[in-house]
Amino acid sequence: MRCLLSTTRWLVIVLLLVLGSVLAPGQKAMAQQTPPPACTESYHRAFDFWIGEWVVTNPDGVEVGRNTIELTEGGCLLVENWTSARGGTGKSMNYWDPAEKRWKQVWVSINGSVGHFEGNLLEEGVMVLEGDMLSAQGDAFLLKGTWTLLDDQRVRQHFEQSTDEGKTWSTWFDGYYAKAGSSSE
Repeated sequence: MRCLLSTTRWLVIVLLLVLGSVLAPGQKAMAQQTPPPACTESYHRAFDFWIGEWVVTNPDGVEVGRNTIELTEGGCLLVENWTSARGGTGKSMNYWDPAEKRWKQVWVSINGSVGHFEGNLLEEGVMVLEGDMLSAQGDAFLLKGTWTLLDDQRVRQHFEQSTDEGKTWSTWFDGYYAKAGSSSE
């Protein structure tokens, strides 16, 4: 009887070990899965209209550059990759700051210019970001940018600059973004 009890115990132990080794990899795989994206609220999607591959023209229709805007990091970051028609480049990172409840942009160009901007989407559907631009030579000025989704699905990006602390503003850049390969390109 004692031998049968020992054998039964061993069978139970072996069975538990086998089941444990079969179930454990599944549990381990579940534990290693990527968590769901955290940036799914409507305010995280407020700038999504800018995502895409774009041909950028001035108001006269002359191409001034190309821009690719990519959504990355689980929907938490927009990365801009700008190339001007003259060969200059720049990148920006755009993200929703949950602490300040504002959109932020950090811009860096090949010529050493750096910009820090922040703002929000207005009720009219226009993204407005304002901040400081600093050139590699140390020249600083205020910039205010607006991104507007137009009825024809182009995006107008209009920057105004102020060199007198916001008392007066003048156009610094006025670009019209058409999806690369579209008929409005």
